[in-house]
Parts: sequence; C-alpha cells; structure tokens
Amino acid sequence: MRFFEDLPVGMSIDLGTVSVGENDIVEFARRYDPQIFHVDPIAAKSSVFGGLIASGVHTLALYMRLFVDGLIIDVASLGSPGIDELRWSQPVRPGDTLGGSYTVLSARPSKSRPECGVLVGRGQAFNQNGQLVLSMSVVNLVGRRTSGAQH
Repeated sequence: MRFFEDLPVGMSIDLGTVSVGENDIVEFARRYDPQIFHVDPIAAKSSVFGGLIASGVHTLALYMRLFVDGLIIDVASLGSPGIDELRWSQPVRPGDTLGGSYTVLSARPSKSRPECGVLVGRGQAFNQNGQLVLSMSVVNLVGRRTSGAQH
C-alpha cells in the first residue's frame, strides 16, 4: 500500500494499455451518449469525424480504469474532489490501443484533514501512434502514513 508520502512531485507512472473495439464504442454510446458518430458506423462516415469515434466520456472511463488498475488500487485513496482542464485532443477510433500515464504535479498536506494529502496530477492517454487523445488535471486525496500532527 502506498501513501501520500510515497508519491513525490515529479513521479511519473505508466498505467498500462487498453484496446477499444467497435462494439465497445457503440455499446457505451447507445447507453450513455447516443450521438450518430458514436452509434452508427455508416452514418458516422458522413459526419465531421469521417467515421465512428468513441464518446469523450467513454475515453474518460477507459482512462479511469487504467488509473485505478495502474495506481489507485494500491494507494490509500480517499477519493477525489474533481478533475480540471479535461481535454480530448484526438478522437478515439475502433481498433485504437490507448496507453495511460499519470504524473504528480503538486503535493501538499490537507489543511482541514491532517490524515490526508492532496495530490494534483496530469493524467494523459495516448493512442498507439503516440497522439495525445485525453489530458486532464486530476485532484486526489490520499491517506498519509502519519497524520502530520505536531507532538
């Protein structure tokens, strides 16, 4: 189990990869984001994207899975108050393989909760061609090994 103290500023973590199939894209979109370029491969060809693409929310969910499996599952995670600066730079298409990374940008003990620290990190996903498809600033609360209380 890793704690706040084990995640220093500058630390970069490879979160692994995930492949995206056409059925995955359509299934997710039918349920959560049924826009034509996410659910209909034929109609999507005449869209601005020239073909089927994954919903941005789907791309975020794929990154989240990589983030949890690659880092959070082994961290004293206390949740997250949010994500900032979420951007989708390139569409994700059927057959793409996404690789995720996370880099700690800042770390500070919580002022209101001495048992945790606040991490801000850059989350990114790239396709198999090295093109950035998603980036965001992720805020996480992480348990501290020590409470930070003065004795």
